[in-house]
Amino acid sequence: MSYLQRVSQHRIAPPALNGGETAADLIDTAFLSYNAGRLREVCQVFTRKLLEPDCTVGLTISGALTPAGLGMSCLIPLLRAGFVDWVVSTGANLYHDTHFALGLPLHQSRPNLDDFALRENDIIRIYDIVFDYSTLLDTDAFYRELIQSEAFARSMGTAEFHYEVGRYLHARATTLGQPSNSLLAAAFETGVPIYTSSPGDSSIGMNLAALALQEGNLKIDPLRDVNETAAIVYQAKRAGGKSGVLILGGGSPKNFILQTEPQIQEVLGLEESGHDYFLQVTDARPDTGGLSGATASEAMTWGKVDPDRLPDSVTCYTDSTIALPLLTAYALARHAPRPLKRLYDQREAGYDALRGEYLKRQAEGAKPDLSARKRSQA
Repeated sequence: MSYLQRVSQHRIAPPALNGGETAADLIDTAFLSYNAGRLREVCQVFTRKLLEPDCTVGLTISGALTPAGLGMSCLIPLLRAGFVDWVVSTGANLYHDTHFALGLPLHQSRPNLDDFALRENDIIRIYDIVFDYSTLLDTDAFYRELIQSEAFARSMGTAEFHYEVGRYLHARATTLGQPSNSLLAAAFETGVPIYTSSPGDSSIGMNLAALALQEGNLKIDPLRDVNETAAIVYQAKRAGGKSGVLILGGGSPKNFILQTEPQIQEVLGLEESGHDYFLQVTDARPDTGGLSGATASEAMTWGKVDPDRLPDSVTCYTDSTIALPLLTAYALARHAPRPLKRLYDQREAGYDALRGEYLKRQAEGAKPDLSARKRSQA
């Protein structure tokens, strides 16, 4: 076999397009090279490997995806199909998701509007999305009233907070006899825990901060989230399964989902080797620091990705608003729905198991063990 044959996957000889192709067919046959090729690999690895029954799939969401309607068109179908088991999102995406649940409209527009005129007319702009300033005020009022209820009068992690919000939004939609159109409500319905890595960095967090000035009883515990997310990954791997991550964009959610492995290995000193599958859609670059530490190969050096699994790690440099609808259409066309894992219902048991393993090692005076890392690189 020649060296060309060893490095070649397929000869480039695609069929001519005829206009009747499905999105999945187009990706398989015409997305051959450059970032189109990487997007094809993301779709194929996600569908053929992450969606195997033994893989627990974590998703990160950054950038303004829900205002563009991608929560309704893509994220909710992925959750309901059992294709996403847990989520790390910016608070902003969940805040804007709530507009749709409350029937507060957002509109398509153009990116080159007169922002001074928009300001004078109380119109908010997110690039080419516009909506009335009252949408923010009404959503703020919703959260301020909701968090005064008894369900929120305690300390909780962000997954529990979002679950209670989703419970209300789901019940509201059911009472009104209409779709909730909400990622939060869908997560409640499917038992998918949603975490926010920076809970104070959004309008939801700002309204929670206002409640704190009134000495309310709600306290968000971000350290609980660190251990809960580590427990999700640890329990998935300890049960003989795999862990896969799909990263849309970057920011804090990207690091938060990846730091689960260093938390397990480096900090808690428990034996682990890294996420099995790493798929990333980003427009950032490693050489400017925007992607530093989070390419698959760099993440491997931190223990975030299993080095034996690097061939199943793909980074596609493109816009998430382009990639996500194509990935969703591809996965729904190529894979049957999976049974829901309902990881939210397993939070307490997973947390207690992780805590028990850690305390056991502490009592034994054990130090962090690097042997698993070294064995996996041998």
